[in-house]
Amino acid sequence: MSAETIIERCRELSAFSETPDGLRRTFLSPPMREVHRLLNHWMQEAGMTVWTDAAGNLHGLYPAEGQTPRRLLLGSHIDTVSRAGAFDGVLGVVLAIALVESLAGRRLPFAIEVAAFSDQEGVRFGVPYIGSRALAGTLDAALLARRDAAGISVEEAIRGFGLDPAALPAARLPSGVFAYLEFHIEQGPVLESLGLPLGVVTAIAGQSRLTVTFRGQANHAGTTPMPLRRDALVAAARWISLVERYARATPRLAATVGTLDIRPGASDMVPGEVHASLDVRHPDDAVRRRSVAVLVDDARRMALRCSVRAEWQLHGEETATACDPCLVAYLASAVAAAGYPVHRMTSGAGHDAMILASRVPSAMLFVRSPGGICHHPDETVHSVDVEAALATGAALLGFLERRRE
Repeated sequence: MSAETIIERCRELSAFSETPDGLRRTFLSPPMREVHRLLNHWMQEAGMTVWTDAAGNLHGLYPAEGQTPRRLLLGSHIDTVSRAGAFDGVLGVVLAIALVESLAGRRLPFAIEVAAFSDQEGVRFGVPYIGSRALAGTLDAALLARRDAAGISVEEAIRGFGLDPAALPAARLPSGVFAYLEFHIEQGPVLESLGLPLGVVTAIAGQSRLTVTFRGQANHAGTTPMPLRRDALVAAARWISLVERYARATPRLAATVGTLDIRPGASDMVPGEVHASLDVRHPDDAVRRRSVAVLVDDARRMALRCSVRAEWQLHGEETATACDPCLVAYLASAVAAAGYPVHRMTSGAGHDAMILASRVPSAMLFVRSPGGICHHPDETVHSVDVEAALATGAALLGFLERRRE
């Protein structure tokens, strides 16, 4: 399969959307059936046996040359954010199918399983990785009871798709799976800035998500003298500059204030309350947690200086995940063997590999995102980069075939 065909197939799948004015495809929504239909067809054409597990993950299994439980898992997600692009997640699945197809019927000393995960983004139920959690065996009763905006629970959505939640234990990874590899667009500008087609992911950054609230006193803008103001927005603005300064001074730290809710939000009123989001990411959890503590303390100090109060609430965090060193080394060697420069990097975004790494050695290969654009209709890929990823995957299969352990 050519790179152009891979790209064409990704764009073909992008036509299946819940909304007519932009791609949106969430956990077990009706468009998933059409995506499954096409992927099922392509998997069978490549010589795979196909099934859907109880979490709505579509699987294709390409058999080994003999009776062996050993299995290499390839995969990514097929759900999207709202107004998404055509390649985030889906490219990894279509690339994996193409890699199997490139074997042209030749058997390896291990089977290859391709998994198209039903949910990674968490858009419908507010919790990500439903698909890969099923393989890891971490879908619990609380998650199954979560409801979407229409009041439908995860369990009810599974039943509505014609699946049986009681069969979820059967979705867990079999013991013979020895490695997981995920192809994914980078979702950022690093590879493009370096002029490189591929990146070998060594770790996935941990993440903390908080809301920091500044509480002052709302008052009339015309009648409240500047020295007597308790302006919550001034405190927030000064704190945001400290967040930026601290993040730039701390290697590999990403800290972002992405939203501000300003109240009362009138042009003639001194802001009395500001709710600011804070997203902190780092591949070292100790550095991340220490950074959160510093930034929260900065908020308190700045609030005191501006005669307002500061509070904070932690909404969630994900621990950093290291990719398997041995698998990373094989992947780096495969990139070099395919004739491309090896660049090791950390992923700042979360991926299904984070979930599966707790159960099986895992690694990721990034493909350059032109313009660093992701989660947007303009998201795209270069065909030469897709060719590079396919060649690297073929080289990796060769290394693993010769390993025979």
